[in-house]
Order: sequence, then structure tokens, then C-alpha cells
Amino acid sequence: MTRNSFDAIIIGAGSVGCPTAYYLSLEDLRVLVLDSEHSQGQGQNKAAIGGVRATHSDPAKISLCLQSIDLFSKWEKKYGTDIGWKRGGYCYPVYREKDEELLKGLLSTQKNYGLEIDWIPPDDIKGLIPGINPDRLRGGTYAPGDGQVSPLLSSVAFWKESGKMGAEFRFNEKVSGLIIESGRIEGVKTNNGTYYSDVVVNAAGSGARDIGSMAGIDIPVVSNSHEAGITSPVEQFLEPLVVDIRPGQDGKTDNFYFGQNDLGQIIFCYTPAEPFVGEKRSVTSEFMPVISRRLIELLPRLKNSMVRRVWRGLYPMTPDGIIILDQVREVRGFYLAVGMCGQGFMLGPGVARNITSLIINGKPEIEQKVFDSLSFYRNFHSKRSETLK
Repeated sequence: MTRNSFDAIIIGAGSVGCPTAYYLSLEDLRVLVLDSEHSQGQGQNKAAIGGVRATHSDPAKISLCLQSIDLFSKWEKKYGTDIGWKRGGYCYPVYREKDEELLKGLLSTQKNYGLEIDWIPPDDIKGLIPGINPDRLRGGTYAPGDGQVSPLLSSVAFWKESGKMGAEFRFNEKVSGLIIESGRIEGVKTNNGTYYSDVVVNAAGSGARDIGSMAGIDIPVVSNSHEAGITSPVEQFLEPLVVDIRPGQDGKTDNFYFGQNDLGQIIFCYTPAEPFVGEKRSVTSEFMPVISRRLIELLPRLKNSMVRRVWRGLYPMTPDGIIILDQVREVRGFYLAVGMCGQGFMLGPGVARNITSLIINGKPEIEQKVFDSLSFYRNFHSKRSETLK
């Protein structure tokens, strides 16, 4: 094998690319990771709020995120590196009858796919979220195994451990083309050189569609953006991440969510009622007034919190809100791990495990029929969007 030849090339050193490099390296493959940024995790990874939940309604996301939690929760014990793991669970407090029916209706599917979750009464919700608004609180769901991780610390951890096993990361290299011969991938061209491999993984996040076009395929991924913010640290009082699935009365927000990280900071985000389509990442003037009202209405004790900063990150979305994880039929050796729909950080390790298994063993780790729902060749307009965003 020449210096510019590799067993696998990964395009993107972010929430999916870094753990994929880690898992492929564990299989003794010589791995190259290419990224146009100056270091790992500098795209959308660093914009993540760090929540890691298997509390989904989609079986594939449940299965993949359980694998992610398994890796994140054991990382410090295995490698001695703190990645900010906090096992506090995810809690969905409920104030409306229709939301109670919805969440209770999901429990059997969630449990069938291995998620530890239950409906709990109002008093238990009050214990988990001290100071929560009790007016009309009906109870909620709680999954204690979910948690939080630092996106920055974990991307560095994946990079370091992959590097120890021989993976090469080349930054400031923008992919300019794919080398394809007789319907098979042969390598990648960048602004700095040419690299050869018969396995290439597209983990380019918001750039996934551009990479796909180089292979002559149209990947239906379009970015929109969400804003988030973080406060100065306060004494620990909140264990779970909290998700309020009600739409805002202002008409500007869908659900919103927040938690307290391992450093004591409150980190928060909301889903806009109307998506901000495009790749613009400058912050808006409406974010803080809108999220502040919702946070204080649900948890009044946050009213004196000092906000340290806000930011905006991209959500590479598919038409049906479900990720794409597949091998391309038109170009053998070209794999897709794209369209994470804003959940790339929590899905990343699970996605990486399964794309690695697909490359090495020709099949995923999770149940095949569940994995098939992530196919690039599905009808993106026939499936419903996932209930729990």
C-alpha cells in the first residue's frame, strides 16, 4: 500500500466521521479522514447541545442511540478520558391530555426496542425537575439511561484514540472530486492531493449533497438551522434533560428543550415553528426573548440566569426526518452516513458502529428490517416524520 492509499476514506471529521474513524481503526483498517475545517468537530458538531437520548419513536433511532449511549457512558472508564458524560436521563413533562396519550402510546415500541422508559406521576416529575410549574402538570415520561456529553471533548477523544490506532486526519482539505472507475469508487481528490481507496464514507453533514453530486447521485439533504444558548454555571440542581413538546403560544416555536451539563451550565434550544432553511448561521434577535419566556414559564427559577453566549447550527434534513445510512448501489464502495436531522451527535457512535459493520461484514449490527428503514432508496415522501423530534 502506498502512502496515499488507504483501506477506507471518510469525508468529514464531525459527529459521524470521528466515531467512524474510531470503529474502522478498531478493525485494523488504515483510515484517512478528510475535512475542510482546521480541526475535528468544527462543523456542526460543536453546535450540538450534547444531549444523547434513545428516547425516540423511530425504532432505528432507538437502536442506534442505545449503542451511542453504551460507548459514551463507558468511555472514561475504558480510556481514562473525561468527555463530560452525565447520566441524568431525559424527561418529557406533560400538560395536555393529547400529549399524554401520544407519549403513552409510544411506550410499548420504545420498550420493545430496549429503551428503559416509563410514565411517571406529577410528584415524580416535580422531584426530577425542582421548581417546575405544577399548574395542570399531568405527569410525563422518564428514561433514566439517557444523558449528556461534551461535543468538543468527545470529538477530541475520538480523534486521539483513532490516531493512536493509525488513523490519519488531514484538515484544511476540501474534497473536489471522487475517482470512480467502472461503477466503483477508487479514491478522492482534494485541493491538496489525491488519495486512493475502494471504500469511501460520505459523512459530510451539511455538505453531503455536494459530495453525492460528485458520484452522480442526488442525496435529498437540505439544511435548516436552530439556535441554542448556554448560561454561566450554577449549583447542580437538574439531573435530566427536559423536553416540552408543546408548541409555543407565540407561534414561533414548536418544542423546546434544556438541561444542566456536568459543569453546572444550563444549555437550551428550541425548534422553530417555521424552519430557517439554508446555511446562514448568524444569531437572530428573536431567539433569546422567545426561549426566555418559555423557559421561565416552565421553570421559574431560571429567571435570573446569566446567559453566557448563543449560537446557531445547521440541521441537515431529509424529507421524512429520518437519517440515511446505506451503501450506494450505483457506485460500489461508496457509503452514506448523512441526513442526521440535527441529531448527528447523539446518533454518531451508533451510526459509526453500523456503517463499520456494513463495510466489514456486509450487514449492520442492528436488526436488518430496522436498518432497511434508513435506506437511501426508500420513498422519502411516503413515511411519516418521526413523532419525537
